[in-house]
Amino acid sequence: MDKCGDKYVFCGKLLNLLIMFIGEYYYTIDPKGRIAIPSKLRKVLSKGGVITKGLDNCLFIFSLKDWQQMAEKIKGLPLSQSNSRAFSRLMLAGAMNVKLDSQGRILVPDYLRRYVGLKKKIVLAGVYNRLEVWDQKEWEKYKKRTEKESGDIAEKLGDLGI
Repeated sequence: MDKCGDKYVFCGKLLNLLIMFIGEYYYTIDPKGRIAIPSKLRKVLSKGGVITKGLDNCLFIFSLKDWQQMAEKIKGLPLSQSNSRAFSRLMLAGAMNVKLDSQGRILVPDYLRRYVGLKKKIVLAGVYNRLEVWDQKEWEKYKKRTEKESGDIAEKLGDLGI
């Protein structure tokens, strides 16, 4: 296979290289509220991204492309349902555009740091199309609980073909 920019050439056909967020990364948040994005994940955010309130007491960071897809899905939710309106407000009103600085960091707005109680030690968790930003203690509690329940979770997801 010959490498050609962001694509690979195989038997004369171009195959898109899949870039995704995966892994667990431990960092500190600086006094100005900036967090470093792992160097191997920066390409996904090279044109910017969006940080917003997440679920389970974390923040979500999306690439611009994935955010656009998410926003389109949210836009399609029925306005007449209160849960749809609440979810739209959570995700959209809490969102902020972010850009990597020259050192590969993004600024987490103060209102989002307060929302999830980010202290000094944080965890970035790659979850395919998004990064999740967790306070390290909250992440460890969440992981401990879900790892303990992993068998039950897998069994419930089995019906979905996972």
